[in-house]
Amino acid sequence: MALTLKRPSFSPSATGPSWNRSTSIGRRAGDRPSGHPSQLKRRDRVLAMLRRIFLAVFLGLLLPVLPCLLQAQEKIVVSYDGHSGFQGPIWSVQELGLFDKHGLKAELVLIPGGARAMQALVSGSVHFAQGSATAPISLRLQGGDVVMIASALNKFPFSMVAQKEILKPADLVGKKIGIVNFGGSNELAVVLALKEWNIPRQAVTLVPSGEAANRVVALSTRALDATVLSPPYTTEAVRLGMSLIAHLSEMKASFPQTVIAVRRSFLEKNRETVKRFVRAYSEAIYQFMTQREKALAVYAKRLRQQNPKVLEETYRYYAGRFSLPPRLERAGLQNAVQIIVPQGGGKSDMELNQFYDESVVDELEREGFFKKLTGKDSAR
Repeated sequence: MALTLKRPSFSPSATGPSWNRSTSIGRRAGDRPSGHPSQLKRRDRVLAMLRRIFLAVFLGLLLPVLPCLLQAQEKIVVSYDGHSGFQGPIWSVQELGLFDKHGLKAELVLIPGGARAMQALVSGSVHFAQGSATAPISLRLQGGDVVMIASALNKFPFSMVAQKEILKPADLVGKKIGIVNFGGSNELAVVLALKEWNIPRQAVTLVPSGEAANRVVALSTRALDATVLSPPYTTEAVRLGMSLIAHLSEMKASFPQTVIAVRRSFLEKNRETVKRFVRAYSEAIYQFMTQREKALAVYAKRLRQQNPKVLEETYRYYAGRFSLPPRLERAGLQNAVQIIVPQGGGKSDMELNQFYDESVVDELEREGFFKKLTGKDSAR
């Protein structure tokens, strides 16, 4: 029987044919061996170096975004309490994708009325609640597990509008003034306005009348003599022929109108989550104030309003009134506490400190977050 032999390619080495060497260092079966062993080793070293470089580049690109990828799995529920323009910050966080940017998957839910929002907060069905300071203060005075961590608006965003024959504050004496409900920021705004105008509280009748749209209708049917409204409803009331008496945002009195409340226990156990929320919220405030077109688009969607004039007036009213960093003004907090607790409550720092915790805002300021965001040092 004749045998067919395949002629091997030998190297100068005495250790055997070169295909044995090449197979042992990872060549596929059937590959044609070639090259001197030193060349093969050099090639393998180059390949190994390239693999290490590729791995380093891959990890370098992945590691910076890995925390966000992991954080994005965390879900939170955030409530807001109405459809007025001062809801702009919380709407903007969602609509501009800033929750996702800062590693949070958020669901926004509308819960009208501060008391209901606080019930949802303490039950754990909501993690963050945006609303006025009145409900968190009232709940805390009852021993509730709640604390305010930020405030986007520290002035009343309301204007007093009335029937066309009512032209000045003194004309309100003996009249019916509509508010959302007792104990809310509407009532406090009216009470502080009356005080500034030297009108006794008993000289008017406050009528709980529901949300702004309902009160505009009540004005148009003369069921109410006056009410406090914020844009865009102020614009609508004036269009219907109502008299604009005063902008309450121009009063001396400040008030934490748009605050973020959480459970104190949640803050203690989930501080990093709260910190990421405040970052996203602050960036939303900044973008709202500085990027007009984005803000108008948010308002158009959330207010379901397409009238350019109404949108522009609403934006112009709020853009310069939001606070950044989002701190509570102590004078406004004291105003709120002293009205809710008329017997002199809230006069000392110790008493006021139970209602708010700005340690997260403080921490972000120390880290330079606000300076990086705005390009300038924040004023305390």
